[in-house]
Amino acid sequence: MASRSKRYVYAVLSVGLSLLTVVALAFAGTEVADAESHVRPSAQGLKDLPTNRPSSSGAIVVAVVLGSSGTVGSDVLAPYEVFASSPKFSVYTVAAQAAPAPIDGGPAIVPTYTFEDVRSGRARQPDVVVVPAVGTPEGAEEAPMREWIVEQSGRGARILGVCSGSMVLAGTGLLRGHKATSHWSRLGALKQNHPEVQWMGGLRFVQDGMLTTTAGVTSGIPGALKVMEDLAGAEEAERVGRLVNYPGWSVAAPAGIPFQSFDAGDIPVGLNALIPWFRPTIGVGLFNGVSEIDVASAFEVYNVSFAARAVAVAPTDTVTTKHGLILLTVPERQAPAVDRVIAPGRARDQDIDPQLRDWAASRNVPVDAFAGAGGVLGFDGAIEYLAQHADRATALSAAKMIDYPTAHLNLPAGGTSVRVPVLFALGLLLAILVGSLPAIIRTAIRRRAQGQMT
Repeated sequence: MASRSKRYVYAVLSVGLSLLTVVALAFAGTEVADAESHVRPSAQGLKDLPTNRPSSSGAIVVAVVLGSSGTVGSDVLAPYEVFASSPKFSVYTVAAQAAPAPIDGGPAIVPTYTFEDVRSGRARQPDVVVVPAVGTPEGAEEAPMREWIVEQSGRGARILGVCSGSMVLAGTGLLRGHKATSHWSRLGALKQNHPEVQWMGGLRFVQDGMLTTTAGVTSGIPGALKVMEDLAGAEEAERVGRLVNYPGWSVAAPAGIPFQSFDAGDIPVGLNALIPWFRPTIGVGLFNGVSEIDVASAFEVYNVSFAARAVAVAPTDTVTTKHGLILLTVPERQAPAVDRVIAPGRARDQDIDPQLRDWAASRNVPVDAFAGAGGVLGFDGAIEYLAQHADRATALSAAKMIDYPTAHLNLPAGGTSVRVPVLFALGLLLAILVGSLPAIIRTAIRRRAQGQMT
């Protein structure tokens, strides 16, 4: 009886150690992936930065907020380009500090102004405030942001909360009693934590008075176009809408979208997040005048899919985008080892800057125009490129994570990487070996006892 009990204890201990190993590996993987996504920029060299100014002198002022705890880049870059594409709007970025603001998985952005610049009158008072998703939306680090947003709302500014930027707005109290939406994966927690808000799913955006909130990430584009329609007219919104080319959007298009949830199709992305070791590093070659949406699409698809680590590289340590944003980059001479170089905003390989070509050649790595079939750019091109170089399932899951429509895309099957299956198998083998330790120890003790008896 005692022998049977010992065997049971050893069996339980073995299973427990195996499970603990699997959990530890998964936790370590998510920590590595998170650390690679959330990199704090260096504040050195600020005195040498290009002149930072608003996109134009348009009559309608838009302030796009940057967080201190990390900001989702597409929540900033995509609405910024929408508003800045109209001469009727003057767009700038604003943050608590003048230092470069960290962007999740992408290049840091140098804010145009600080909150104090707006308060002091150095910057024009905004008519619209765009609020992106940030790392700690209700944490102490973002308290200055929340306070400033409340101030601007109090003086009559319209508020556009993009994706999980609604979590920031919920923390301010501005959404109390109002209808709102957010990223589909956040709605459950938001309903539980903020029952004072009427949370709504299945909508691209929700407008309630002076407050507009959007669904996930790329939904900030139609959300911004809706605000543009209200302030500058349907004709201007339609014109800009054609420029940014969001699938299925028009002034008359319904706001309804499919309800989403995690399912088996997201397993490839889940495994990428849990097993980030030895994933490729992509050098994203940026240049002065690059479109903000092209930058957003390149970094966003890799950040949400965990298919690769993306690093912004350029000949110098900054680039200035099409509408005046200053992005921090890694100078080519200091760039880490990369497995591939991509060029956002370039429809064809022959359009790639010769200097970027030479740099890639000096490292003996391929360089591609970051575009889809027929040279399509933006998020269409990003999703198609990801499908081609990762796989279709990863591209579809990434599109779902950023709430981007894909019915109009003809996604290639792409290749199948052996990295994740091999590392997954090695992880399971390690768990089995760790789980077998009690049996090994028990056998060693038994043999030692038998040896002492003889």
